[in-house]
Amino acid sequence: MNFNELAIISPILEALAEEGYTIPTPIQAQAIPLVNAGRDLLGCAQTGTGKTAAFSIPTLQRLYTKKQSGQWSNKIKALILTPTRELAIQIDESLAAYGRHLDLRHAVIFGGVGQKSQTDALRNGIDILTATPGRLLDLMNQGFVNLKHVEFFVLDEADRMLDMGFIHDVRKVLAQLPKERQSLFFSATMPEEIVKLAGTILTNPAKVEVTPASSTADTVAQKVYMVEKDDKRSLLLHLLEDKAIESALVFSRTKHGADKVAEFLNKHGVKTEAIHGNKAQNARQRALSNFKEHTTRVLVATDIAARGIDIDSLSHVFNYELPNIPESYVHRIGRTGRAGASGIAISFCETDERAYLKDIQKLIGKVVPVELNNPYKSDNLDPIEWAKPPKPEPKQGRGGRSPREGGSRENNNGGGRNGQPQGRSNDGRRDNPRPAQGQPRADAPRSEQSDQPANSNRTNSPRPDNRPAGGNRNPRRDNRNTQSAAGSAEDARWKPWTASLSTSPDRFDKPRESGNNGDKKKRY
Repeated sequence: MNFNELAIISPILEALAEEGYTIPTPIQAQAIPLVNAGRDLLGCAQTGTGKTAAFSIPTLQRLYTKKQSGQWSNKIKALILTPTRELAIQIDESLAAYGRHLDLRHAVIFGGVGQKSQTDALRNGIDILTATPGRLLDLMNQGFVNLKHVEFFVLDEADRMLDMGFIHDVRKVLAQLPKERQSLFFSATMPEEIVKLAGTILTNPAKVEVTPASSTADTVAQKVYMVEKDDKRSLLLHLLEDKAIESALVFSRTKHGADKVAEFLNKHGVKTEAIHGNKAQNARQRALSNFKEHTTRVLVATDIAARGIDIDSLSHVFNYELPNIPESYVHRIGRTGRAGASGIAISFCETDERAYLKDIQKLIGKVVPVELNNPYKSDNLDPIEWAKPPKPEPKQGRGGRSPREGGSRENNNGGGRNGQPQGRSNDGRRDNPRPAQGQPRADAPRSEQSDQPANSNRTNSPRPDNRPAGGNRNPRRDNRNTQSAAGSAEDARWKPWTASLSTSPDRFDKPRESGNNGDKKKRY
């Protein structure tokens, strides 16, 4: 089957030919006729199967046909809602490519950038709007967006909307849409919450499922390296020494981790950039452009970029850290092996991540093979089936300080000195009245109390026999001196051992030789 058999109008067929597309993917072959027939659609397909064209082509065709009939107004007629900025930009670029020979106006709005250019486009009038939920609601509240004339609504990557906490925003947008509309609903996975949401959006929908939910593409070869956390970056650098890896997308679980990996690879001569939510939108777009143009060899990203990165001929995806949400694994490795091309997905798994690997294998219904040719193999030989979820790290107080000696504040009846409550009591009076001037505190040690009258002259009074020479002594200062002397003795005790340690700031970036069973490998 080719696109000519799908009853697509000639201007779009011409644009598809210019893009080099002649044969539709399975989801395109099934979805396009149904949408052109006016049906609501529930589509379940993994990333990289051509979902964007599956809803972009029929939306463009139906709008163009209506415009040719004379039923037209200067209002927003199609809304495409998507979770991330990168995916929104990618969809708008697809609309521009497929609709280059159509007289239809389209625009994209998202947060992280100034709104003036977006509001200017809205004032001029558009036919198709692609948006992220946050910026859309913001401009709706400002009066720039009116959705009362929307006839076609597309919700893309619905499961990602759920993961990112946008479901409530989606419901707010749905409340502003007309009841009479055609709705298309796409998701790579179908958890129960997504099925319930689809039921509130769609009316008697046709269902298209080209692959089992939560499955991975057969064109992606998967393997996992069992490696501990301290050896991960050394292993990554070792694998990137293979010049056959022209470009690689590396996924990190955290923004800080992504920056650290990029910094390490750059320091060792691998051109790398990081992309995550803390980066400005211009910096994110520049990093993506450099990666697509092969100016940058490695792009390190968090899961926010797992959807919306559509890069031709991306051969390798690395999971530097396994995701704790199994569905994110499907979306990560879906960046390679797209549109029938082959790809390789390599994952690093440390001991604390084995439970994540176990959940991933359960979700995708297959065992990810373990790579045996591993110079940084973990010493943990336990089967994956034995893995238990990692224990959550204990929460610390402000500054990460441990509880004071003698127990917590609760055990000390409010945290006062020597177990006594501190501050004021419930009736507003101090627990211990302030002593008169010259009188000792009631809780002071006996040695600190004096029988001298309040108005006695200290300079003329004789010094008691048990008072040491040298004038007034400060017991706290004496205590500090004692602690300092003890600390000096402790330092002297450890000095022979610490003398061999390097204090250079780059001591962790110098390779050290180590290994098991006599093999030598570089660790950083």
